[in-house]
Amino acid sequence: MRRSADPPPTTTHHHGTWEPAPAVRWEDAYLSGNGRHGALVFGDPDDDRVIVTHHTLVRPNGAERARAPRLAAELPALQDRLLAGDLTAAEDFTDGRPLQWVQPFHPAFQTRLRSRSAVGAERGYRRSVDFTTGETTAHRGDWRSRVFVSRADDVIVQHVTAPDLTLDLTQEHQLPGAPARLTVGHGTLLTPDGALLNLRVRYPDSDRSYTGVTLAVVTGGTTRLAPTGVRITGATEVLLLTRVRRHTGELDVAAETRALRALLPDERHEHRHSYDTLLDRHLALHRTAYDRVTLDLQADATERALPGSELLKQPRSPALLERLFAAGRYHLLSASGLLPPRLTGLWTGDWNTAWSGAFTNDANLNLQTASAASAALPEVTDALASLIHRQLDDWRENARAVFGARGVVAPAHTDGESGLSYHFSREYPLHLWTAGADWLLKPLVDHDETRGERDPRTAAALAEVALFYEDFLTSNRTDPDGQLVLVPSYSPENRPANGSWGAINAAMDLSAARHALHTAADYHPGTPEADRWRALAHRLPPHRVNADGALAEWAWPGLEDTYDHRHLSHLYGVWPLDEINPYDTPELARAAHRALQLRGAENDSAHGHLHHALVAARLRDGERVAHALGQVLDGDFFHASLMSAHYPNRDVYNADAAHTLPGVLIETLVQSTPDRLVLLPALPAAYPQGQLTGVRTRFGAELDLTWTPDTAVAVLRPSRTHRVELRTSSGTQPLELVAGEDRVLTLGAR
Repeated sequence: MRRSADPPPTTTHHHGTWEPAPAVRWEDAYLSGNGRHGALVFGDPDDDRVIVTHHTLVRPNGAERARAPRLAAELPALQDRLLAGDLTAAEDFTDGRPLQWVQPFHPAFQTRLRSRSAVGAERGYRRSVDFTTGETTAHRGDWRSRVFVSRADDVIVQHVTAPDLTLDLTQEHQLPGAPARLTVGHGTLLTPDGALLNLRVRYPDSDRSYTGVTLAVVTGGTTRLAPTGVRITGATEVLLLTRVRRHTGELDVAAETRALRALLPDERHEHRHSYDTLLDRHLALHRTAYDRVTLDLQADATERALPGSELLKQPRSPALLERLFAAGRYHLLSASGLLPPRLTGLWTGDWNTAWSGAFTNDANLNLQTASAASAALPEVTDALASLIHRQLDDWRENARAVFGARGVVAPAHTDGESGLSYHFSREYPLHLWTAGADWLLKPLVDHDETRGERDPRTAAALAEVALFYEDFLTSNRTDPDGQLVLVPSYSPENRPANGSWGAINAAMDLSAARHALHTAADYHPGTPEADRWRALAHRLPPHRVNADGALAEWAWPGLEDTYDHRHLSHLYGVWPLDEINPYDTPELARAAHRALQLRGAENDSAHGHLHHALVAARLRDGERVAHALGQVLDGDFFHASLMSAHYPNRDVYNADAAHTLPGVLIETLVQSTPDRLVLLPALPAAYPQGQLTGVRTRFGAELDLTWTPDTAVAVLRPSRTHRVELRTSSGTQPLELVAGEDRVLTLGAR
């Protein structure tokens, strides 16, 4: 067990990052989280700040009372107009409300330890974050601060040591963008071994509040009340335990305090032992999850040793990609628990989060969770399942209110509380989008395939998606060939060049409907419903190839493509689905590849580039993967924290690139379906050697892959007996796997 006198922990190769100076901007603060609480750590010896966040912290803005629009009675008339050729008919299919954003995600407060004593300024400074432990550490001279967010005890833990700690401890809600009309109350109480601070913040014109409680346990010196908190003089150690709760009415602070005290071991005078005990409990969960999958690109040791901010200046360095892969898995795990990651993961230092810091379901959340199954993070899948299952009642209301149908329709945006479709406008008719439930459930299906067991909750949700399509796809809405028509249909967030946003037979909607119906049938074998759902899927029209030889974004004749757009919704059949691939549907795969070639980057959103890379990897185009990755790596998208931005030049804090990148790299190396394994389908030439370990496949085998310019070796550890098709650059062959028997595959020249 480590003790406070030990040297500061160092990271192993690329499983962490470091900087030679404290963070000045909150965007550069190191991150820790347990999927509930988050911490942004600055690491400044003179002003040691930790911004506290929590997944439940969303600010009431009227959306808490918003309902889905009741438009079902008007739906048949809209369908008639669209089918009659009125390409703008959907523009007035609303109830006239203005655009309503979901409740914005915001920070809680920051704890501050302002130093009033010298802490060895003459000696070197270093701050670091260890991805394997979730610990952030800063030290200068004899001063050291360590912070982690416990996955076991759901508490933010900070431990500061120095020979003579004299500092002021405060909790402060005044962070950028904080509303002026917040009602704020502070409470401070001295205890026999330190102090208790609590901060209660009530939102304007609301009965909702949140309260942060910080228990300070101090070794040595004296602790006394100060005007805004407490002053600690002459101490050698300070241990802080912090939690925040969102609530209505009054929070029982005494009960919260007892709960925090209960986390400490009996030897409370040995606070360093308390820290280590708390850390050990956390590591049993965090380290186990983090260590399941690793990527080693045989990077140069000198480059591996660079601070993150310096390594980011070498965008073609394998060491950078190693570290970003590791950081992406770390941040994705840390942001997932009670809920999956938001647009900003679990972190923000500003109350004015872009796009409300929402869960954006028409691309962003799905991209961020792309690696959940393959990168062995069931914690992420569980968090996504938690979001879905708690909102199913709202999804049912969306189906009834907008479409007059049974079953469920997912919203395009949610704050984590409401799952109702109320965020829409003329330019963004997101209430017309019907593919969301299938996309959100896809990672849960992948997870079931990986573990070889079907979750009954996923089966039930899929049945409700199929039920919606039973009602929405009706025989009186068919094309001249008698095929069913999806109308209205929406391709996020694009529009036909010669039409409006609400259209007919969007390729994404067709793929989602087909996949949802077939998957629901697979989860309910031998039932009359399964037969009915498959029959319905077979009546859907095929995809259309346009005059450019590209897969059309709308399969309805006459609707023209708009190519310069950040979303690639129409290629949903390629990724994440397996509907279109080079092996079973080569002609459609060529059309999809042509569509990818024609697609512009529009505003250079990170999610657009990495979505492009995921599709390119499925289509075996390593050069296009490399180009898309290069757009992000060359575009200055990453902060020193290795959290990412939405736009180039670190514009708008956003987790899309950080969380999606591991999924992209895995897809270039290993792809799987329940019956197929594809090895090295799209590896960029810049990474000629390396090792990927611990990847999970959808046919129930764990896989390690080692490759060089001349050969590759894959080791499979199957958990079930199965026959799959192996695809490599050398061709195709059957592969017999036996549960419990390792299988070693040696591939020839690549």
